[in-house]
Amino acid sequence: MREDIIEVKLEKLKKIKEFGMNPYPEKTQRNLKNQEALEQFEDIKEVISLVGRVRSMRSMGNIIFAHIEDESGKIQLFLNKKKVGLEKFELFSKGVEIGDFIEVRGLLFKTKQEEKTLEVTSWKMLSKSIRPIPTEHFGIKNQETLLRKRYLDLMINPLTREIFRKKNIFWQTTRNILSKAGFLEVQNSVLELIPGGADAQPFVTHHNALDQDFYMRISLELPLKRLLVGGYEKIFEIGRVFRNEGMDREHLQEFDHIEFYAAYWDLEKGMEFIESMYKQIVLAVTGEYTHNFEDQKIDWKKKFPIIDYFSEFKKETGIDLGDASVTVEKLKAKANELGIKYENEYRKGRMIDTIYKKTVRQKLIQPCFLVGHPIEVSPLAKVDPNNSNKVLRVQIVAGKSELCNAFSELNDPIDQRKRFENQMKLREAGDAEAQMLDEDFVEALEYGMPPAFGFGMSERFFSFIENKPVRETIIFAPIKEK
Repeated sequence: MREDIIEVKLEKLKKIKEFGMNPYPEKTQRNLKNQEALEQFEDIKEVISLVGRVRSMRSMGNIIFAHIEDESGKIQLFLNKKKVGLEKFELFSKGVEIGDFIEVRGLLFKTKQEEKTLEVTSWKMLSKSIRPIPTEHFGIKNQETLLRKRYLDLMINPLTREIFRKKNIFWQTTRNILSKAGFLEVQNSVLELIPGGADAQPFVTHHNALDQDFYMRISLELPLKRLLVGGYEKIFEIGRVFRNEGMDREHLQEFDHIEFYAAYWDLEKGMEFIESMYKQIVLAVTGEYTHNFEDQKIDWKKKFPIIDYFSEFKKETGIDLGDASVTVEKLKAKANELGIKYENEYRKGRMIDTIYKKTVRQKLIQPCFLVGHPIEVSPLAKVDPNNSNKVLRVQIVAGKSELCNAFSELNDPIDQRKRFENQMKLREAGDAEAQMLDEDFVEALEYGMPPAFGFGMSERFFSFIENKPVRETIIFAPIKEK
């Protein structure tokens, strides 16, 4: 059936060419967007030129009504055989279809139904479609098809197009906040000899010119901290990172991420800044301070309460993480008791994190600061001077989701080396996500890095605001081949 439709459309393409009209011209004479024509209707008295995709057509003998749509919106067209001319009218009637891009020229007027309309005096084809587009009414029901052929989703669903306009607002607002605060934006390489800055399994690629394997970065952190060593005080990067791990509502293998680092800021100053930043982002994207997430209304206007990791962990599990007798075996026993799944090779830090995500995090609905993480799960953060079992780390958590990671950055090269060595032991024991020892980064720290506050946020926060799985807020998400 579809092949028959394509054959008919190809015949119409042939007729347009035989008429002498180029169905795919290079130039167009548009001088207004559709929405501009509608908004300036009362002031426009001259002939104007509009363009767009044909969205509807209704032929009634000697007249045709149609709608065209550009990115700004739809406008109605009125074609009269006398005004357009017999040949061009017939060609429009028999050659133009829903889905085609056309250019039209004419004068604006209002119909009897008071609809602002362009009375067409001339037209030309801009791009002849040779496949039938899905209708707005029936659309495409299969979600995988929508993601695989996102251009069709964008074509028929204005709400999808709106998501990515909002996403632009999300990133531009973030960028503007940091630029206004004196941060310098930089761009670093995606390819790294040693991946670091996160617990994640990297992708590997081969550099032909150097005949050497490289990792695709899993974080933006270590190159940015090297820039603090070099003398910059406020820096940030917005860029793509790659993690060869599972896919679910909150995780994808590649995603946009931002990290900033501010020398001489402590945790308290950093928390004050990011609370203000999150509130500004939510307001810019949604127009208010509240939004829905699943079945909850999330309110960002109130001051974020501070939640202590150790206290909440003990409340939910009965385990005091400050007790030296807490072993990986004890944690696994608690996980078994609570019905929490884990991998046998998990060591203490991974077990703590796994239990936390299934207990403490499930209770954190409204925006809050989670602070005082165990040292075992934070290899790049400073130790809390008041408790050597904790680090100076903070996360914004809402709707049971971790929406950022931030630290008082570890700048002690001796301590950093020990942390990396401990991570390498975990890798040797089978933890593929444990961090690697980066000798060059440790050497950079040995030259001295100022005390600093570091922050990381991914586009997960945007998908959270939009109450959608993260891959639905990616224009072209990775899809398994059929």
